[in-house]
Amino acid sequence: RIEAARCPDVVVAQIDPKKLRKKQTVNISISGCQPAPEGYSPTLKWQQQQVANFSAVRQSLNKHRNHWQSQHLDSNVTMPKSEDEEGWKKFCLGERVYSEIDTLSDNENLGIDYIKVGFPPLLSIVSRMNQATVTSVLEYLISWFGEKKFTPELGRWLYALLACLEKPLLPEAHSLIRQLARRCSEVRVLEENKNEEQISALNLIICLVSRYFDQRDLADEPS
Repeated sequence: RIEAARCPDVVVAQIDPKKLRKKQTVNISISGCQPAPEGYSPTLKWQQQQVANFSAVRQSLNKHRNHWQSQHLDSNVTMPKSEDEEGWKKFCLGERVYSEIDTLSDNENLGIDYIKVGFPPLLSIVSRMNQATVTSVLEYLISWFGEKKFTPELGRWLYALLACLEKPLLPEAHSLIRQLARRCSEVRVLEENKNEEQISALNLIICLVSRYFDQRDLADEPS
């Protein structure tokens, strides 16, 4: 007890940063969003309108979440477990996008096969997802997007998952949406044909991340 009483309450380790630098194997660099090419940047009025619409969607979702949770899912809807990454990719994007099949057979044109085209982010589905699942699925789809092209199926789910994120954001969710915005800006720069529908979708996600979720950190980055 006498020896313990003589010890200081706070002890600071004397570490030589040069020794740690020599053993460092990973360098992490976080860069901002790439500026929009000429003609690709949305107007401020458009961005403000999208943020207002998104805010209204989030409020409506929170208000009616309990109602939609109580709705029965169709018999063909089986939600994957939270940790089933490949299962969620197939569930959200469909086997056609997942397997990168561009054409539809004649039989598929007769009706919607959600197993092949992916389940849309119905309120009865997303309302059943807790924050851990929302974050996990968002991570799975952003990981997919990092190597694959942007598709309407992906865009719908990204928007829905962003609408389900609760504020204040968890650190991992905060990191994910910044990663998503940067990836969208990269794809936008590479868009040569100026597909207005795709550019608008990419601008929408960048706008929501920078102006709704991350105003403090990304407000100065180009939208």
